[in-house]
Amino acid sequence: MITLQKVSKTFKRTAVLKKLDLQIQTGDRVALIGSNGAGKTTLIRCLLGEYSFDGEITVNRLDPRKDRREVLSSIGFVPQLPPPLKMPVQQLLNFAASVCDCGIEEMEHVTDQLGLDLSAIRRQPFVKLSGGQKQKLLIAIALGRPTNLLIMDEPAANLDPKARHILFSMLEKRQKKNAMLISSHRLDEVASLVNRVIELDRGEVILDDRVDDSIELSSLLNCTISTTRVEPAFSTAISSWGFGNQGGETEWSGAIPGPDRLRFLGMLSRYAALLSSVHIEENREQTAGSGLHV
Repeated sequence: MITLQKVSKTFKRTAVLKKLDLQIQTGDRVALIGSNGAGKTTLIRCLLGEYSFDGEITVNRLDPRKDRREVLSSIGFVPQLPPPLKMPVQQLLNFAASVCDCGIEEMEHVTDQLGLDLSAIRRQPFVKLSGGQKQKLLIAIALGRPTNLLIMDEPAANLDPKARHILFSMLEKRQKKNAMLISSHRLDEVASLVNRVIELDRGEVILDDRVDDSIELSSLLNCTISTTRVEPAFSTAISSWGFGNQGGETEWSGAIPGPDRLRFLGMLSRYAALLSSVHIEENREQTAGSGLHV
């Protein structure tokens, strides 16, 4: 799928990638992590054929520089920062479909699943969309094409919990047929999505390890929370996860995507002194499992 041999990249005498050797196969769901400046974005741009480099990279046995169109036709890419494209949404969809010689019907289907109303934005310039709309559209373009490699940079950053759950369910359906490279500066943001972690530091691989992937990407967790008092900041934070009051202003209930459990618990930890009880259990309609009670 992806092979890197002694890959190096230098900008103005500064080595950003240093003789990387990596192999990523179909079925690998890789978290590419590291601090800012570690080389994550540079590596991705080399895979996409945007940068020249020393060494050798092949994607599906093709050179991303010499065979760039063919390579891009096999990649679904979700960037962290949406490009400032002025073209209308409909034109962007048509262009994306033309790259891999397919229709836009599946892209439209994905936008519908993510809760994005295409009919309302087809004629709008992409650059004028909200952050969430841009993210959903880019995900729809990436997942709505017949690709076998997904490269995603913080793919769920601007999504609401419901859309995140839908995205994770879509990724679950693809996990055996695709390779996935998910870039993040924080492992807890993507840990439950992956089965392998590659950490970069100053252009070098300092960790390449397999991790537990027993969490179903499509799983949901039911959660109830009690607080000792009403706190506006907590109310705002928990409401953003789609939680609502249950039996009083200090009782909350809702559901979270299974892969988001670490992210959710990280949010709750900021209000630890406020919490009187937290109960989390698997949604029994989807999967059986034990509960967590705090």
